[in-house]
Amino acid sequence: MPLEFELCPGRLIGGDQPCFIIAEIGQNHQGDLEIAKRMIRVAKECGADCAKFQKSELEHKFNKRALERPYTSKHSWGGTYGEHKRHLEFSHDQYKELQRYAKEIGIFFTASGMDEMAVEFLHELDVPFFKVGSGDTNNFPYLEKTAKKGRPMVISSGMQSMNTMQHVYQLVKPLNPNFCFLQCTSAYPLQPKDVNLRVIAAYRSAFPDIPVGYSGHETGIAISVAAVAMGAKVLERHITLDKTWKGSDHQASLEPNELAELVRSIRIVEKAMGSPIKQLLPCEVACNEKLGKSVVAKVRIPEGTTLTLDMLTVKVGEPKGYPPEDIFDLVGKKVKISIDEDETVTEDAIEDHVKKKERPIDTRVHFQQDTWLLLQCGVKAAENIFTNKQKGRLFRQRLFAKQAIQEEYQFNLNLH
Repeated sequence: MPLEFELCPGRLIGGDQPCFIIAEIGQNHQGDLEIAKRMIRVAKECGADCAKFQKSELEHKFNKRALERPYTSKHSWGGTYGEHKRHLEFSHDQYKELQRYAKEIGIFFTASGMDEMAVEFLHELDVPFFKVGSGDTNNFPYLEKTAKKGRPMVISSGMQSMNTMQHVYQLVKPLNPNFCFLQCTSAYPLQPKDVNLRVIAAYRSAFPDIPVGYSGHETGIAISVAAVAMGAKVLERHITLDKTWKGSDHQASLEPNELAELVRSIRIVEKAMGSPIKQLLPCEVACNEKLGKSVVAKVRIPEGTTLTLDMLTVKVGEPKGYPPEDIFDLVGKKVKISIDEDETVTEDAIEDHVKKKERPIDTRVHFQQDTWLLLQCGVKAAENIFTNKQKGRLFRQRLFAKQAIQEEYQFNLNLH
């Protein structure tokens, strides 16, 4: 995987670290501090890593006319949009109380700073990282000021293009190396056809030295689990206590049972990702011993006979003998003892038996594996793996793969 960095005290993201799961409470607390605390506890009990809110200093986020416009939606908490937003906005003291509560129960706490003054407050609040909402991702003055604060950044990319994200990368990277991008589509609820999980792979290719994640607004958990399988190292999902509550975000949010299942599924998938190296595993030995096949004599083979293919077949044999993949190598060999029909062909029956050499390595396959290692582990970790391989028989056969991957990686870096 790409670069690791510490997103929260003691919690790394990227590399082989588990996915960091953000429970986005946003403004689904209905403007009620006690509901907000209940939601923080739900996030903790369901296994999320972080409870997140949205902080605005309304006069700095909206102009006067925007705040004064009538707001008659069924989701409205006031006659004007300003009244609606003020109902949902917690004060600085309330934020401090929520932060204390999160610390007390043992879950990380942060918020999206929805304007520059909100970022200033969150910086004073000493949140572990800044979340940049999609609406500010192309707000370059905001990004520059936020990056200069020096805190890690999680940057969503809804409503943006790849060209814009490249500009964001070029702006933030020299100021603050500890940031990641989240693939995101800004629609509530999000339809599967508009998710575009392949952007995760595109981001990992275009920005190989930062972690990549996913912020989802779809219903259900399947797509979010798939995002983690595709390499998302940070996952953000909105949560709610009741999808039927007033508010436009509730329908695209997860209720507690869904959040708990999401976390469980992600941790299972992370274990299942495993390794790209295909080999007989310890857990397969019992099955192999029971059902694995061997080369067996199709007819009686007298001592001194030179083996031909029509003398041999493959069956589940007792005892174990030559594995099926060795059958062609046995052709032309002499047997030094007679082998009865339907008996296993064992090593002690073959004249001048020598332990079979490993088959030539298909370097094309290993090139694919090494490319996977580079994408998963990053250059430095992949270098260590390559170095270990150089100590063994694979060095000469796979050296070209290492060099080619490094050259391609350097070429990609030069593009940025």
